[in-house]
Amino acid sequence: MKRVNVLLIMRLATRKVHLAGIIAEPYQEWAVQIARNETDEEHGFLKDGDYLIHDRATVFGKHFQSTLAAGGVTTVRLPPRSPNLNGYMERVIRTIRQECLDYFIVFSERHLEVLLREYLAHYHEERPHQGLDNETIVKRRQEGTGPIQKQTRLGGLLNHYSRRAA
Repeated sequence: MKRVNVLLIMRLATRKVHLAGIIAEPYQEWAVQIARNETDEEHGFLKDGDYLIHDRATVFGKHFQSTLAAGGVTTVRLPPRSPNLNGYMERVIRTIRQECLDYFIVFSERHLEVLLREYLAHYHEERPHQGLDNETIVKRRQEGTGPIQKQTRLGGLLNHYSRRAA
């Protein structure tokens, strides 16, 4: 058995979640590289200059914060022992565990990445969210009036039903 750490970033306004990285033992240079990747002007998830709320882990040190600041992102450290201030992210992690990871034996970091990417696609495109008036994160065009079609993900663990265009 091996424990791995997953770095997820969420945009609170839209509830969109991004898988930033997976590593067995995080270290500060890895976190700084993630900060560079996520503030990249072309493809970065944080390229628009947002706030990043993070815990007090040592990998989120001064160099990490200065790298994000150079990309226009303001960092906010949570106070010690305050898990309730990070409620949206805690709920996403719980949902991922309950709806996906509890049903699989993960064999490698690559396998975990495939599972998480597939689940996040479902989370964004197919799963309705109560905080968004039961809408999906990625808005879909109006569904047709044709026959109902079933789409599956993760080997049939997740199912989504929609109408095909007539």
